[in-house]
Amino acid sequence: MARTVVYPGSLDPIHNGHIDIAVRAARLFDRVIVAIYDLPKKRLLFDVEERLSMARIALADYPNIEVAKFSGLLVNYVQSVGAMAVVRGLRVFSDFEFEFRMGVANKKLAPNVETVAIMADERHLHISSSTVREIAELGGDVSSMVPAFVDEALKRRFEERHAAQTGVDYTISIRD
Repeated sequence: MARTVVYPGSLDPIHNGHIDIAVRAARLFDRVIVAIYDLPKKRLLFDVEERLSMARIALADYPNIEVAKFSGLLVNYVQSVGAMAVVRGLRVFSDFEFEFRMGVANKKLAPNVETVAIMADERHLHISSSTVREIAELGGDVSSMVPAFVDEALKRRFEERHAAQTGVDYTISIRD
């Protein structure tokens, strides 16, 4: 029987820390489902289809990693796909406290679902989606934090927003 785990998140956007945790989980388990929550209670930069697309591209080289979206209670989704555990990444001490409480709550709701924590690689300790979004929005360089195609998507999104706010079109056209 395949050992399946779910690595959930909003991935708005996916970054190198997310990718590292998913890849490391894929070395430990037979099947990793990177599950993107469709409607988290926070403002999103990218809609669920964009987040799914970026995650699929970022993880395309790993045959035992799948990307899917989910709604509702995480433990219900985990059970519906036959997974044995939830994988979470830990960067800092406050992550542990939050994930510990969530793991205990999930265990109350679904006693057969375990929580597995993977410590972030030190190269990625400073990365969070909110940090990536803020730096990108302010014109900073996030190329060391995200895949190149995510960097480009961030630049386009913030150019679109700026253009909408100012009424200026930043589209470059080349004419003969």
